[in-house]
Amino acid sequence: MSVLARLWERISGSQPVPAVWVVAVTGLAALILVLNTGSWRLAGKVITIAHEGGHALVSVLSGRRLEGIRLHSDSSGVTYSRGRRRGPGLVLTAAAGYLAPSLLGAGAAALLAARHQTALLWLALVLLAATFLAIRNAFGAIAVLATGGCVFAVSYYGSAPVQAGFAYLVAWFLLLGGMRPAFELARRRQRGGVSDADQLARLTGVSRGVWVALFLFIAAAALTVGARLLIP
Repeated sequence: MSVLARLWERISGSQPVPAVWVVAVTGLAALILVLNTGSWRLAGKVITIAHEGGHALVSVLSGRRLEGIRLHSDSSGVTYSRGRRRGPGLVLTAAAGYLAPSLLGAGAAALLAARHQTALLWLALVLLAATFLAIRNAFGAIAVLATGGCVFAVSYYGSAPVQAGFAYLVAWFLLLGGMRPAFELARRRQRGGVSDADQLARLTGVSRGVWVALFLFIAAAALTVGARLLIP
């Protein structure tokens, strides 16, 4: 029990805000990861995990039956759920994917502004563990395990400055990384109209372009709010 008590004290405690240069460097590093095509091929899979995790979480909250998540090596993914083929539950589930990374980034920024870097890392582990339970293919399992292993190593073994730097990098990456898929969605159409925006257009009668604009607006708003929280 003393070990659990110490762990809880570590997770729930507050940590000092890092120096301004740490916030700036982690933000720049996240921007490079997002803009560089080579780094995005690897790091972008984290955004895919958040995207599909958003679909999965909202499907459960809206009363649909979650059947599983599949993540692919090309950074695409699909979430399977069962329920009504129309209605607000399916609309919310379809809309959640592109919004999830940015909203998670804003939530992470709020935790960091409240000086809870360690709590952020352990919360990320909980979300990754829940996502892992829904994974239904080998590549997806490896991707989630690798991401979770990295977060666990930093949260358990890293010093306070290392944890702070990593936590700020995660928050910046979610905020900035949430923008790129929305821009890519606006720039090109998927064959067969299988994107989330196309599905939402069929479900609601609201055009694909309006949904893409909404994704971009919310991602930009989350980035603005998150940046104000992260920058001391």
